[in-house]
Amino acid sequence: MTIPADDATLAETLESANLPALLPAIVQLTGDFGLLKRFSPPSVGMMGAVDGNLSSEDQVAIRALAFEVLKAYRDKEAAPPPLPTTEQLHEMMNWCAGESVPSEYVPLAIEEAALAEPDPRRFQWEQSPSSAVLEDFHVLIIGAGFGGICAAVRLEQAGIPYTICEKNDSVGGTWYENSYPDLRVDVPNHFYSYSFEPNPDWSNFFSRRDELEAYIDGCARKHGIHRRVQLNTEVIEANYDESSSQWRVRVRREGGGEEILTANALISAVGMLNRPQFPAIDGLDSFQGPSFHSSRWEHDVQFDGKRVGVIGTGASAMQFVPVLAESVSRLTIFQRAAHWASFNASYRRTVSREFRWLLRHVPYYHGWYRFLLFWTGADRVYPVFRIDPDWHDSDRSIGPANDAFRSAAVAYITDQLGGDEDLMSKCIPDYPPLGKRPLLDNGWYRTLTREHVDLVTDGIREVTANGVVTTDGVEHPLDVLVLATGFHAGKFLWPMQITGRDGAVLQERWEEGENPRAYLGITIPDFPNLFCMYGPNTNPVVGSVIYMLECQTTYIMGCLRAMIENGHRSLDCRKEVHDEYNVRLDAELEKMVWRHPRVRSYYNNREGRVITNVPWKMYDYWDMTRSPDLADYHLG
Repeated sequence: MTIPADDATLAETLESANLPALLPAIVQLTGDFGLLKRFSPPSVGMMGAVDGNLSSEDQVAIRALAFEVLKAYRDKEAAPPPLPTTEQLHEMMNWCAGESVPSEYVPLAIEEAALAEPDPRRFQWEQSPSSAVLEDFHVLIIGAGFGGICAAVRLEQAGIPYTICEKNDSVGGTWYENSYPDLRVDVPNHFYSYSFEPNPDWSNFFSRRDELEAYIDGCARKHGIHRRVQLNTEVIEANYDESSSQWRVRVRREGGGEEILTANALISAVGMLNRPQFPAIDGLDSFQGPSFHSSRWEHDVQFDGKRVGVIGTGASAMQFVPVLAESVSRLTIFQRAAHWASFNASYRRTVSREFRWLLRHVPYYHGWYRFLLFWTGADRVYPVFRIDPDWHDSDRSIGPANDAFRSAAVAYITDQLGGDEDLMSKCIPDYPPLGKRPLLDNGWYRTLTREHVDLVTDGIREVTANGVVTTDGVEHPLDVLVLATGFHAGKFLWPMQITGRDGAVLQERWEEGENPRAYLGITIPDFPNLFCMYGPNTNPVVGSVIYMLECQTTYIMGCLRAMIENGHRSLDCRKEVHDEYNVRLDAELEKMVWRHPRVRSYYNNREGRVITNVPWKMYDYWDMTRSPDLADYHLG
């Protein structure tokens, strides 16, 4: 890594640095750990608030120190020192986070922040198989989004043959399928990205859809994955053939033709939020104007001067509604339940040229910035979601951390709504914060205060040719109707028909999406050599789904390595292992805010059981998936 800058440019660029990340980078570059004791640790916030609140004197001193170190590094082009010891890294992590981080997080930080070279998670064989053995083993991946591409990268490194079947005409997954206005990620991008492909050139701290789609496509091209992707190829069903220990996968090609593919292992990377859910409302098909689901946005529809209705107030609506409000004559939003939304100052911020330069050229800086985002946006906020059984006001919140979040959110909502009592009564939820998906305000509350915007909380009785009739009998005339009604999140792998050993049908086992379960969210008894990515109870409500996908990929690759190196044809999860894990899982879920009696969302099935979310800390799931225990499986 070189530093191509003159002294004046270097000094100017350092003014844009994130100092809690910069100082550990300088310490790692110099090997001078005494520098940490010269400065008081920063005070960082939660959910990505990572500027540090350092004193002005310390800010000046850290930048001056960094300038001298980087100038010397540039001029003599010295080789970076070796990775610090575990104790030294722990000390650096504590300073960066501004608090004590458990020491067991050190190896996780090395991997997740890529503090070591080369890629710490790169696949390696323990006993390299022959080319003939590898050529005789084939993996089929379903889906070419973040999960499928991640698995493909590791399979490429292993030299294991594979095919990706993608139902769309391009890679990208949800970031290809969804294209509504101002669609962007709600996790900071320098964390919401692969650990092995850090991107110093994000244009926003929370990037938009097109940039995310381009990132996935770029990763696929860099690793030579496109040649393995079969586009416009949808998996219809998969049947396990016990005699050959192979999966027979029926696919439908563009034009309707079908074909059977075979594979030794099947990886489902279909995601959770890709099959739109249409509301069961009388007369929905009778509406005569343009009507579509937000995930299938019709870009040729003109909104200027139109009366537009939006059904739903979740994550998608919160992003695109402020954009629609700029051009429509009237915007009517139909809300079933209010959502908690918080403010992040970086949500609409662009990443400066100087900040991107630092990420690209300052050794270790990108890694420490990523660690900071991981810590403040993941396990550090875990207590906000966990029920305190001794908490005195369980209707309002679930514990002190959750109550502090609520107070801040209510103050913010009140300010944004200008104290409008009617709107506040509609916008402040009657359940504890974070019981449903955490949202970031994209100008939503300010939009609700506009004269031509109505927030309707009466239920919908029916849709007519000309509008929506609510339960109070009022008809709301509309020209365009947008359905922001979410996805079939609980119907994992649906609508594919997956049949395992002895005729076991996965959707029947999972009660048609009402009770999906898997060991670690990855493997299911009686479905040998089938691996799920982003499966049941692996949705992270703090942290990044890409983090989870990398953990799952590591585990799956460990299973494949064990099978190939030891000559096993099948690997089938033991029922008792699966069941014991799910007992522990359910016990932990009962302690989380999503099981509060006032909470119902796509997280829950009809009985209230949480079927999507992971109750563990990010560290815990990483530790569980570092390497498979073969005693958990029947091996054939």
